[in-house]
Amino acid sequence: MFPLPMALFLSVGAIALFSFISVATWSDNRRREREAFYKSEALKKLAESPSADALAVLREEERIAAKRRHEGIRLGGLITTATGLGVMAFFRLLVDDRPVWAMGLVPLLIGVAMLAYSYFLTPKE
Repeated sequence: MFPLPMALFLSVGAIALFSFISVATWSDNRRREREAFYKSEALKKLAESPSADALAVLREEERIAAKRRHEGIRLGGLITTATGLGVMAFFRLLVDDRPVWAMGLVPLLIGVAMLAYSYFLTPKE
């Protein structure tokens, strides 16, 4: 059995953790809602002005978002590949007589696949 202080600590800790998660989620959703509202208002004003091209602004924002996603996939592939190499080296130094270093092939190959996708298969602009 847990002593009373330990049970009290765990219950208060669980309540505090889930309260924090709910407030953080709520505030993030409010921020996203505000950003979407401001963006729609700016596009309305841009569309009403006779000299501006709202469609060009939307295309540029979409191009920037696609580039950011592409770079994120590339960075994730590099990090995963490096993690695989590190796991392989760690297990090779840890155990000499068995091929446990091969466990590092899983993250290594996932990283290589992400890199191959980012370089060869992503849609070009």
